Amino acid sequence: MITSDGFRLDGKVAVVTGSGRNIGRAIAEAFAAGGAKVVINGHRDRDAIEAVARGIKDRGGDAAAVMADVSNDLDAGRLIESAAAAFGSVDIVVSNVAVRRYRAFLEITPEEWREVIDTNLSAAFFLARHALPHMRKRGEGRIIVISGFDGFWGQVTHRAPNLAAKAGLHGLAKAIAREFGPDGITANTVAPGAIDTVRDWTQYVHQDREKIAAEIPLKRFGHVDDIAAACLFLASDAGGFVSGQVVHVNGGHYMY
Repeated sequence: MITSDGFRLDGKVAVVTGSGRNIGRAIAEAFAAGGAKVVINGHRDRDAIEAVARGIKDRGGDAAAVMADVSNDLDAGRLIESAAAAFGSVDIVVSNVAVRRYRAFLEITPEEWREVIDTNLSAAFFLARHALPHMRKRGEGRIIVISGFDGFWGQVTHRAPNLAAKAGLHGLAKAIAREFGPDGITANTVAPGAIDTVRDWTQYVHQDREKIAAEIPLKRFGHVDDIAAACLFLASDAGGFVSGQVVHVNGGHYMY
């Protein structure tokens, strides 16, 4: 019988990238509240990640802030090794970094394509390849990649590299789940729908906030904590038999 203890992360070490704000921050704080030691990561705003780590410590948790650009393999490796050095292991990795580029297909430059693929897709591969040996030694682990439902739906125009990267993340998680399942390691994708992050909507002039909300069966945007809850489940013992799956958190906006 599963109890609330099955959702605890006591004794686990989690690395959450892009966790200085929004979805990443919510995931890191949920993990810390569940008992995990959490490494907060970003690569531009040191003050932001240090503030998140400090807040966790103020609430009685344990956290460290590490600056690293995980779209670079060397930096991703340094982040994982820093986590292992600080807390003794790496049990959970959440890849949550992304850049958005809105550009008509024939206007996308090779440089823009590579930037999106490196940040949105390759970072997850880099993190996994450095974390998996640590997990293998312990005989268990969790890889969680944050993607998006538009990697399935493909309804957004002028975002070809983003859609390609998100679809690639789904395949990457399945490949990891298949190969490392015998080592007690799970890998899953969480695909957010329309989440009400702190965002300047004026930069997305081609999107209408009210129209999007009206298309969602629940008639509202999701909250960052909705994504954090899905990640907490997948990272915990309660989600230990879920692997190679995509967990859609979108209020029914996309069904399959």
